[in-house]
Amino acid sequence: MKKVFLWLLIIAIAAVFSLAGCKAEAAEVVEKAVTEEVADIPENPLYKDASASIEDRVEDLLSLMTLAEKIGQMAQIDRMYVGGDVISEYYIGSVLSGGGSVPYDNTPEGWADMYDGFQEEALSTRLGIPIIYGIDAIHGHNNLVGATIFPHNIGLGATSDPDLVRLIAQITAIEVAATGMDWTFGPCITVPQDERWGRTYEGFSEDPELVAELGKAAIEGYQGDDLADSNTILACAKHFIGDGGTSGGVDRGDTICSEEYLREAYIYPYINALEVPVGSIMASFNSWNGVKMHSNSYLLTDVLKEELGFEGFVVSDWQGINEIDGSAREEMSRLDIETSINAGIDMVMIPNDYRGFINMLTELVNQGKVSQSRIDDAVRRILTIKFKLGLFENSYADRSNFGLVGCEEHREIAREAVRESLVLLKNEGSLLPLSKDLDSIVVAGSKADDIGSQCGGWTITWQGAVGEITEGTSILDAIKDTVSKDTIVTYSRNGTEVPPDADVAIVVIGEKPYAEYNGDDKDLLLYTPDKDTINNIRDAGIPVVVILISGRPMIITEEIDKWDALIAAWLPGTEGQGVADVIFGDNAPTGKLSYTWPRSIEQLPINDTDGSKGSLFPFGFGLTY
Repeated sequence: MKKVFLWLLIIAIAAVFSLAGCKAEAAEVVEKAVTEEVADIPENPLYKDASASIEDRVEDLLSLMTLAEKIGQMAQIDRMYVGGDVISEYYIGSVLSGGGSVPYDNTPEGWADMYDGFQEEALSTRLGIPIIYGIDAIHGHNNLVGATIFPHNIGLGATSDPDLVRLIAQITAIEVAATGMDWTFGPCITVPQDERWGRTYEGFSEDPELVAELGKAAIEGYQGDDLADSNTILACAKHFIGDGGTSGGVDRGDTICSEEYLREAYIYPYINALEVPVGSIMASFNSWNGVKMHSNSYLLTDVLKEELGFEGFVVSDWQGINEIDGSAREEMSRLDIETSINAGIDMVMIPNDYRGFINMLTELVNQGKVSQSRIDDAVRRILTIKFKLGLFENSYADRSNFGLVGCEEHREIAREAVRESLVLLKNEGSLLPLSKDLDSIVVAGSKADDIGSQCGGWTITWQGAVGEITEGTSILDAIKDTVSKDTIVTYSRNGTEVPPDADVAIVVIGEKPYAEYNGDDKDLLLYTPDKDTINNIRDAGIPVVVILISGRPMIITEEIDKWDALIAAWLPGTEGQGVADVIFGDNAPTGKLSYTWPRSIEQLPINDTDGSKGSLFPFGFGLTY
């Protein structure tokens, strides 16, 4: 009786549309109704049998899914827009936390409670398909207050230590998984060529070989030997492809180069990533020779999936499909969806207009503009990863590792990473290391007592922030904790208060926190207040040790002669004690530049391996004691 009523209703609707001259719309409604016919679920479906092969489980589940359930799996929405019964009503397949998108209770328990609530709703649906939760945990669980925050990738690149990078990723996975999250949008295996780009610090190096080695190590650390292990998470290599090569270092700009160079410089690290194999890859905002990557079927499908054999799924970047025509629109269009899905995007980071995405993609399938086979391919890839993660068997957060989040053992590894990442660029008269028994030390500079500046962008919030944004040790506190009890440490933020008997000044200066887009900088010059601080110290006539906190090399050619010693500390994270370890000689500096340090902005882009191109410091440079 219900079927008869349904068909009578459909015929009535079609008649109304026809009378209004809308025969095409009527056909679409009928076709959608037929497409949405629900298959009966067996009493013991194969996809719920953990002993069956993943391939068989995926195919069984796929055969039971309606178009609505499939398209829902392709939608990823930010947690801010999950309200009511959104997940169950639209069969949403993935939720994410964008930078700074955190639960009200920003604790391990708060994250786990939020995750379990979303998961419970997903499991209440007809087929009970769990969500996969993604987060930008790119230098630790960096959205969570109290988590261990490691140096950003530019610092890890200076270590050239794949074992350390692998261990850092393992620790990050433990802390992330402890709060329920399944997936990190990292590592970034970009190969930045122009330091004006605001995401330079997310790249390990300008050298494709070093990026490939460290990127592979990070993926191995995140994913471990078995994705179903409760201490592992899914990795996401990003951003495919050419994000670090845009003209002028403009974020989301155009990478203009031959295919040969694209393969040698930018695709090269993905070869290593696929050897692990990495389970997901994020498409890039940038264009290649004028074609947006989110619409590039040749690179996403022909090269990545078919030629290179990538078997995971491709996720878009935040509203990335909206920019296919070169604009930064908030609203997506049918053409955006049609083009990106057909190009090879499997999951779309919407992150808010899930209704529009689902409705328009449904219409595109019913109109034959996106094939059912393309939908099935995308969903098959997503479901395969979910089964590999063990989400069907272990759907909820494993809370047993709450105590490991930000624990002392993890912070000690972060401290080690800071030590190894520091690059000693100048040391006149062997000023460093300093004695712990000096009578008087002045610490100055805007970044000396600032955890937020040490951590940089993508920390607690998207762009990062100055101040005590999370738990950690500032460089000032680390210095105080390192020197002898008889040494007087004076802090003068702007360098105007210098004791007459001061032996040396340690001045910590550098960039303010920033992330993508906002971080683009045409000049890379030091801030005037920082230069004034150093000049104030110089007027006191004492030696100056400069600690530079930055996400990239900066133009310091006119200032460096005034400094007696210089350490590039990059963005070291929460463990400032690692800086003091090197300043006072508990550890000698071992870091080497993973980027060429330009003498002038006009030199960019520059790759100088031996100094022959006139850089201030060539790639690989680094002094020691």
